[in-house]
Amino acid sequence: MIPLTKLGPDCFYWATRRDDPSSKAQIVQVSTVFGAEREYWTVACMGSDEHRMPGDFEFIVRIVAPSSKLAVALAAE
Repeated sequence: MIPLTKLGPDCFYWATRRDDPSSKAQIVQVSTVFGAEREYWTVACMGSDEHRMPGDFEFIVRIVAPSSKLAVALAAE
């Protein structure tokens, strides 16, 4: 799991809801719509206009574009 302190603004992640252990993993985005400071970040659920607090989720893995430097670095490991 990814700790909340390691999340990046405007990044996408696979995550599950903490309040529903049986929920399926979903794609979410760390949103800065309410402000760029970490204390204002929310989590946007894809396919809805729903925003929740980052603490409501268990973040599994960050999603990166295949052509990004991060994806290439991860593949090299």
